[in-house]
Amino acid sequence: MPGDVIHLNVGGTRFSTSRQTLTWIQDSFFTSLLSGRILSLKDETGAIFIDRDPKLFSVILNFLRSKDVDLSGISLSALKHEAEYFGITPLVRRLVLCEDLEHSSCGDVLYHGSLGPPCPPLPEILEKKPVSQSTSNITRSPQHTTQAHARSQSMHVNPAPPRQDAAARVTSCFGCVESRTSFRNVQVDKHRSDVLGYLNPLKVTMVQGHHNWICISYPHFVCCFRMKDSTGWHHIWSSPYMENAVDRVALNAKVVAQNQENTNKMVAASMGSFVQLWLIMDDGSSREIGMFDLSVSVDSLFFIGSQLVALSQFGKIGVWHSMTQHWQIQDVIPITSYDTAGSFLLLGCQNGSIYYIDMQKFPLRMKDNDLLVTELYKDPSEDMVTALSVYLTPKTSLSGNWIEIAYGTSSGTVRVIVQHPETVGHGPQLFQTFTVHRSPVTKVMLSEKHLVSVCSEYNHVRTWSVTRFRGMISTQPGSTPLASFKIVSLDEVEEQASCSTGNDFGPYGEQDDQQVFIQKTVPETDKLFIRLSSNGQRVCVISSVDNSSIAAFCVHECEGSNRMGSRPRRYIFTGHTNGTIQMWDLTTALEMMNKSDGEPRKGGPTPEELMKLLDQCDLTSRNTTPSISPAPSVLQVPMGPTVSYQSSRPNSIAMDSDAGEEDGNYYPDTIVTKI
Repeated sequence: MPGDVIHLNVGGTRFSTSRQTLTWIQDSFFTSLLSGRILSLKDETGAIFIDRDPKLFSVILNFLRSKDVDLSGISLSALKHEAEYFGITPLVRRLVLCEDLEHSSCGDVLYHGSLGPPCPPLPEILEKKPVSQSTSNITRSPQHTTQAHARSQSMHVNPAPPRQDAAARVTSCFGCVESRTSFRNVQVDKHRSDVLGYLNPLKVTMVQGHHNWICISYPHFVCCFRMKDSTGWHHIWSSPYMENAVDRVALNAKVVAQNQENTNKMVAASMGSFVQLWLIMDDGSSREIGMFDLSVSVDSLFFIGSQLVALSQFGKIGVWHSMTQHWQIQDVIPITSYDTAGSFLLLGCQNGSIYYIDMQKFPLRMKDNDLLVTELYKDPSEDMVTALSVYLTPKTSLSGNWIEIAYGTSSGTVRVIVQHPETVGHGPQLFQTFTVHRSPVTKVMLSEKHLVSVCSEYNHVRTWSVTRFRGMISTQPGSTPLASFKIVSLDEVEEQASCSTGNDFGPYGEQDDQQVFIQKTVPETDKLFIRLSSNGQRVCVISSVDNSSIAAFCVHECEGSNRMGSRPRRYIFTGHTNGTIQMWDLTTALEMMNKSDGEPRKGGPTPEELMKLLDQCDLTSRNTTPSISPAPSVLQVPMGPTVSYQSSRPNSIAMDSDAGEEDGNYYPDTIVTKI
C-alpha cells in the first residue's frame, strides 16, 4: 500500500523506507512518531522532517534494514548518542560493548593500583564526648602593622596528650569494612552527611608525598599511607575530625631531632590561620604536638628539614622547630613567591627584593628570637617578585656559593641571577633578562637543561634550553628559545584554597630530570594530560579506571626497595571524588615516550578532545578574572580577558577562550584559574 512507504527529510537529506523497517524495534522513536504519540513536521513535499545528522542517520537506517553497521569514518560515541536518541536498543548494546572492549577496569599499562578510602572520623559531638578545649595548645602572637622586618616573641608549645587512632573509633559508625572492600561505589548516607555538616566527606582535596609515605587530605580530616617493600601500600593513620575545612597539608617522613628515632613522621594541616601538628609512629600511633596560630591565613605549609614553615602573603612567617619545640612568628615584607633549596628558604616580596633564611643556622644563631632574614637581591625595576626558582649546581657548598636563581615579576619580566665563586663578596649578579611575557609571571623553573616560565595570560608557557660549562650556566651559546604553548585548566568559580593546591599543574620533577605538566582541563573530569614542561609534547593521557572524577593529584618519586638493582620510580597519584587514590607509573610513560622519538606527538587536548571535555559547559559572557599565582607563589595578580562558562552541574566554572600554537599544529590550549 502507498501508506507503507515512509518519506523522511533528515537534516535536509531525503530518505525513503518502509514502515516495517522503521518499526520492527518496539518502543523506539519511530514507533512513537508513526503512531502519532510524537508530533511531526512535514516539508513542502509531505516528507516527515527530522532535525538530526543525515550521515549518522544513514548508518542507523542501514542497521534497521540489514542489522549491519559500517563504522568507516564514523565516531563510535556520536553514533551511540544518535542510536540512544532514536531508541534503537539492539544497536546501542552493540556499540556499548565495542566501547567496553576498548576500556578496562584494570586500567592500561601505566595503571599501578588503587587505595580504598579510609573511614571518615566523626565529630567529637557525635561521639558524645565533650568538646576539646585546645586553647592551651594555641599560641598567639601580637600582630604587627609595619612593612619592614620585625620579630615576634618565641613561645613554647605544650604538647597535647596522645590520641587514639580515629579509624579504630569510627569503624562501627561508617561501615569501615564495606567501604574498604567496595570502594568503587562509596556512597555516604545523606542524613549522615547533613549531620556532619558537609556533603562529600570522602572527596580528596590534596595529595602530598615524601619518601615512601603519602598524605591524603579530605575536607575535614587527613590520613597517611605507607609503602612497604613486599606488601605494597598500607593505611597507617587518620587524624581526628577537624571542624574547619583543611586548606593545606605538609608531610615529613624523615624527622631528625634529639631524643627521637628517625622512624617518626610529622603531619601538619592548616585551617584558616591555625596549624595543627601531629607526630606519627610507624605502627600508626600518634601524638598531637599542638595547634598554632599565625594570626593571618596560611597560604603555604611545608617542611624544611625538621622545621615546619607556614607562610602568609600578608608578610608573616611561622616556624616550628622539632629540637626546641618552639613556635615563633616573624613579620616580613608581604610575600609574593617563595622557593626552597637545601636548608635555604628564599622569599620573593612585594617590594621587588629577594630575601633568604638559612634554616640550618636556625635557631642556633638567633638574636632575641629573631629569624635571620637577609636581603639577597633587589630587582632593578623594583617590580614584585611573583615567581621564584633556585638551582643549586652540583658544586654548591653550604656557604651559598654556586647558586643560580630565576625569578619572574609582576611586569612579565624573567631574570636569571647567579653567584659563582668569582662573584663571592659582591652578591648575585644579573645574568640574563627575558621580556617575552606581557602579563605577570606566575611560575618559573630553572633546571639543569631548561628554563621554563608561565604567565597569567591563559597560562602561556615559554621555555629555553640552558647551556652549561662545568656545571655553571654559560653564555656561549647561551639560552636559546625552545617552545611556546598554553595549558587548559578550568577551575570551579567558588573553590576552596585546597582545590587550587591539589590541582597545581606543575612543573613536577627533579631539576636534573625530565619535568612534566599535569593538565586537568575541566573540574569534573576523569582524564589528565601529561606533557613535557620543556616543549609541551604529550607524554600520555591517564583516565580513571572507575570513571570517577579526579579531584586532586600530585607527582611523587618513591624510593626503591632494598633489593639489589632497585631504583626509585616516579608515580602520579590521583585523588578522586569517591575517596579513592589511584596510582600511575610515570617512569614507564617517560620511557615509552623516549623509545618512540621521531614519531609525531600531540600536545594538549586536540579540538575533538577539548569539545568532549567541554560538554558540561555553557558559554555565557566575557569578564575579567583574577588569578592566584600557583604554588610556590602566593600572590594574586590580574589576568587578561576571560570567558565565563556556566556548568550544567551544580558548580559553575570559568574558562579563557584563545588559541595556542605548537609544533605547527593548532590546539585551543587556554587557561584561567577562577577564584
